[in-house]
Amino acid sequence: MRRAFVKALMLASALLAVTPAVAEIRIIQSPGGQVGPFLDLFEKVRESGERVVIDGPCLSACTLVLSIVPDERICVTKRAVLGFHAARSVDRRGRFYAEPEASVAVLAAYPGPVRDWISRRGGLTSRLLLLKGRDLAAIYPRCR
Repeated sequence: MRRAFVKALMLASALLAVTPAVAEIRIIQSPGGQVGPFLDLFEKVRESGERVVIDGPCLSACTLVLSIVPDERICVTKRAVLGFHAARSVDRRGRFYAEPEASVAVLAAYPGPVRDWISRRGGLTSRLLLLKGRDLAAIYPRCR
């Protein structure tokens, strides 16, 4: 009996040793930026299996995490804030201009509850929409 127990314990130890620890990515503050680097980063996060903890402002391009990383691997803290606006580009003179087709594509890529929340507030426009507090906690679970 003891021999079987030791053998089972050794097997369990071996399994624990080869099972990779699941790490997490913590978003503390992101003002957004160019879409390309965020897409690349979140694709890598999705492939890694890591969990994403949103623990502060995640604005603009940062919110693409919601359309790339599976919902069950995203959680939010009480400090989390998601900021959405219409897609835009910058011309050579530094002036912003609207990208309506990109806005439609981005909105369609967000999970349904996020898309619905944005739509109830008038859709993606140049105005920044902030999803936080109870509204956010109704869509994504609180981190443990």
